Amino acid sequence: MKLKNLKYLFLSMTLIVFNSCEEEDDETGMIVQEMVEITSGSADFTRVVSLGASITAGFTDNALFFAGQQNSYPNIMAGVMSQSIDNSAATNFTQPYMDDNIGGLLFYGNQITSPRLYFNGAGPAVLPATPTTEITNFTPGPYSNLGVPGAQAVHLLAPGYGNLAGVPTGLANPYFARMASSPNASVLEDAMAQAPTFVTLWSGGNDALGYAVSGGTSELTDPDYFDFAFGSTIGALAQVAPGGLVANIPDVTSIAYLNTVPYNAVPLDAGTAGALNGGFAPYNGGLAVAQAFGLITAEEVAARTITFAEGQNAVTMVDEYLTDLSALGLPSYRQATMNDKVVLTAATFIGTSAGGPFDINGVSVPLADNWVLSSDEVMETQTATAAFNATIAALTSQYGWAFIDTHAVLNEAVTQGIQFDDYTMTGDLVFGGLFSLDGVHPTARGNALIANKMMEAIDAQYGSNLSDAAVKAGDYPTNYSPTMN
Repeated sequence: MKLKNLKYLFLSMTLIVFNSCEEEDDETGMIVQEMVEITSGSADFTRVVSLGASITAGFTDNALFFAGQQNSYPNIMAGVMSQSIDNSAATNFTQPYMDDNIGGLLFYGNQITSPRLYFNGAGPAVLPATPTTEITNFTPGPYSNLGVPGAQAVHLLAPGYGNLAGVPTGLANPYFARMASSPNASVLEDAMAQAPTFVTLWSGGNDALGYAVSGGTSELTDPDYFDFAFGSTIGALAQVAPGGLVANIPDVTSIAYLNTVPYNAVPLDAGTAGALNGGFAPYNGGLAVAQAFGLITAEEVAARTITFAEGQNAVTMVDEYLTDLSALGLPSYRQATMNDKVVLTAATFIGTSAGGPFDINGVSVPLADNWVLSSDEVMETQTATAAFNATIAALTSQYGWAFIDTHAVLNEAVTQGIQFDDYTMTGDLVFGGLFSLDGVHPTARGNALIANKMMEAIDAQYGSNLSDAAVKAGDYPTNYSPTMN
């Protein structure tokens, strides 16, 4: 494993140590830089520990790799915190670095996760390379960055979540297995064992995200279950850490992964549209029969009726929320609306042949549930996220920690764009600057934006001036080269 337990590699150190003010000397006419001292206020950044999931770890472009870890938001903030002149010791922020910039993991030589994505000129593509990071070859932590890709809130409490023996059966997380202090340790235990003086906690995103990106086929965490998991975590951390920052959960239905493929993604000519209409005529006629027997309303008939025309057409989809008419031999089909979210990976599937000349995936062959987050599932996700965030806000206030509303940050980015120096960050895939090629996790520049927002929140709560050394957007890329070493 590469660079284990080394002191944190601070990116662009000379740029983030001080925020420079340029002034012109009246006598010489030269530009003079005024240095800004960074103070911690009432916070103590001597030992900072960051808990969370994939974003905290530095996951980007659908993988964890060395450069992404260097550009993680905890890394960026640690570089500024270490310059606080009133701390008793410099921050020694460590991470479980991957062995390469390929991404992907090996388990006893077998690849278990894929390399990172890169932009091939047309869209995201998987890097044609073989991972080198072997999870059985590791140095136990604890590490300062305890971001674990894939972790839900309850997983931070789970003993053995990093036990190698549990990886093949899904009982343990391969990323935590690389850094757990012992086979039976929990993420929370490894955090508390370090006696942190300051904690950042961004947990719970996967409790909503997993459901959303699976098209509603995975389980959405019950809010009561989330309350227990998150409450137990922050309560335990507050017993040992005198200060901290907590982030809430963004609206995961707004991410690029669910808003790139349009609901009306199917172009048809008049002849094909007519042939498809003929194929769906029996189904549409059956809906009229169901209405005549009082089994469905006229409104549901209208919602389920499938028709095509020349031009762009809505995809057809399975919707389990429709009235079950299987007794009449009628499946639960309808065409998507603008309120449904087609997952990003469906772009390679929609319009492909399913066999015969008019058997077209997403058209005559409806998309299965996993390809679309339906409007009802969107509402369920947003309702659960609101409940999670209410708990997060209440407990953060109770313990007097700093709070960042990442839900509002993402909403601003996707609705109007968010300004970051000379750049306007939006939610568009590839060119928006915020989301990496996987459509879920931020780019390096997105992480820099998050770090700045977090430092502003810490300053407001603790009287520090970290944001005086705000990092610059132009120092962080939005794309990594496929040839990066």
